[in-house]
Amino acid sequence: MHKEDFNNKYKQFVSVIDDALNLLVTESKTPQKTVYSAMRYSLLAGGKRLRPVLMLAVCEMLGGKPEDVVPYACAIEMIHTYSLIHDDLPAMDNDDYRRGRLTNHKVYGEAIAILAGDGLLNLAFETMLMHAQNYGSDLKRHVQAMKIIANASGVEGMIGGQVVDIEAEGRDISSQQLEYLHRHKTGALIKAPILAAAVLCGADETYIKCLESYAEKIGLAFQIKDDILDVEGSFDSMGKSVQKDMKKEKSTFVRLYGLEGAKNILSSIIQEAVNQLDVFGDKADFLSELAYFIAGRQS
Repeated sequence: MHKEDFNNKYKQFVSVIDDALNLLVTESKTPQKTVYSAMRYSLLAGGKRLRPVLMLAVCEMLGGKPEDVVPYACAIEMIHTYSLIHDDLPAMDNDDYRRGRLTNHKVYGEAIAILAGDGLLNLAFETMLMHAQNYGSDLKRHVQAMKIIANASGVEGMIGGQVVDIEAEGRDISSQQLEYLHRHKTGALIKAPILAAAVLCGADETYIKCLESYAEKIGLAFQIKDDILDVEGSFDSMGKSVQKDMKKEKSTFVRLYGLEGAKNILSSIIQEAVNQLDVFGDKADFLSELAYFIAGRQS
């Protein structure tokens, strides 16, 4: 797939998600309107929309209907955004900027920021449940998709990885522990939309296994690239503070393997991910390019 075709397709997917999110989280005139404003502030601040794009791309590749997965794709982005709001809080990473502007708690205060994150998490499941109830004859698949997303965002997924990350600060951990941390903290919520889309589209076990392997590899690759960007990136390109992992003595692939070692591991994992898509032929061109996009991103 040519780079221009990839970029155009990516923008199309992002546009679909942005339009849907704007309708799902509207301005409010109710007494609790401030929390709606805070939710929209972070949710509609841009970003790569990688997770919902992955979901739409898998759906398209498998010949599914976009309208069946868009609500779940939006829910994934709500969960991701809630995690960023909470991650930026003083009790966590204590960041002042996200995506080139002030973090949620710097604009709305810590209490409202916490509630905005909580609101987005709850709205994610409200959105999925409201959608699923329209599929009485196929409800099992929708419940299974929700279960995948719930597990990925919980203590056996993203939250669990965050706990391991916090407790690993200032001490050396093994490569196995580091990989566990990354696969849960970041990888789980990248893997979830891929598997949820596969389930919703009725993919067979062979396809699901290939997609699961692809998902695990790009999820790990995404975090390795984050580790690299924390060293090589800049505020202008990333829209947030850099070199904070080094300052907090966090466990990263760069710390464990060195900068060049981390880059070599990243390149190898990306190629392994792309190889998992061979079974889909040309239909997987976008997902293949997306793997290379993860490796080459600058933010």
